[in-house]
Amino acid sequence: MKIKVLIVDDSALIRSVMKEIINSQPDMEVVGVAPDPIIARELIKQTNPDVLTLDVEMPRMDGLDFLEKLMRLRPMPVLMVSSLTERGSEITLRALELGAVDFVTKPKMAIQSGMLEYTELITDKIRTASRARVKARQIAPAGAAQGGEGLPMLRNPLTSSEKLIIIGASTGGTEAIKDFLVQMPSDCPGILITQHMPAGFTKSFAQRLDSLCRIGVKEAEGNERVLPGHAYIAPGHSHLKLVRSGANYMTQLDAGEPVNRHRPSVDVLFHSAAQAAGKNAVGVILTGMGKDGAHGMLEMKEAGAYNFAQDEASCVVFGMPREAIAVGAAHEVGPLNALPGMVLHHLAANSSRALRV
Repeated sequence: MKIKVLIVDDSALIRSVMKEIINSQPDMEVVGVAPDPIIARELIKQTNPDVLTLDVEMPRMDGLDFLEKLMRLRPMPVLMVSSLTERGSEITLRALELGAVDFVTKPKMAIQSGMLEYTELITDKIRTASRARVKARQIAPAGAAQGGEGLPMLRNPLTSSEKLIIIGASTGGTEAIKDFLVQMPSDCPGILITQHMPAGFTKSFAQRLDSLCRIGVKEAEGNERVLPGHAYIAPGHSHLKLVRSGANYMTQLDAGEPVNRHRPSVDVLFHSAAQAAGKNAVGVILTGMGKDGAHGMLEMKEAGAYNFAQDEASCVVFGMPREAIAVGAAHEVGPLNALPGMVLHHLAANSSRALRV
């Protein structure tokens, strides 16, 4: 059975190029194209697509308004087709919050040739979206605080300063990371995060999280001290690494070649944490397609770190956690809503044992 795709975009050129890309694949086909959400609504009823590609800015109904209604009334996998602008990145992050599985960015120039160069990226994301778990969502208003009261303070300066939490995620990860971080108390250990995301989006992502969390969240700049109560997100253009400088943990950026087809790569971050932090690190692998992070997490385990993986039922895509579990890298597996508490419980119990020794 081929993956049935419905394209919704107000640009005739984009519709044509997307149709050409999708129909060139043996395992997928375009079952309809629509210039706006009103026509798309009828085509969804007629064609019952497996995946919808959706532009953000369109006539007659905004893409976000349409997405919100769609995810409330007929949840289905949606791949956003976004412009790579500051406003576009903020809108795209809102779309992911509303329930879109993932996004691709439109090239700024030479759109036809640019989109054709994106063939592998677009078709891979459509395949991933077709396998994603999509559920009706309770949506908070844009800009609303989320995550409830969060978890209580650790109240142990040694735990906060000596331990680190290292997180990797991909498809579905923006919301999973948000759900994890909003529960973190203000004195939690420093957190380093690699989320597969292109340059131009990670800064907006960090700013959005910073506005929602009790901890400080920023895009990593490199050569900065990792502080308790702060999270550092890999920029879309570079790998993020953890290094030691005397008694301090520091961030380091590396614009080297992609690893597992990704830059930033979760394996690169996890490998650096194994080397720099060893048993002082706690690894967390969240929803995502592929195997990036599995071997790096195993290195962390072998270096003495304690690792957690998100369970299948709560993942949008159970790829990266499954691979980490399969190689024996995870000590514990749990649902997303329980993982923050599991991590903090481990840290608190570990510090209590250390005090008794």
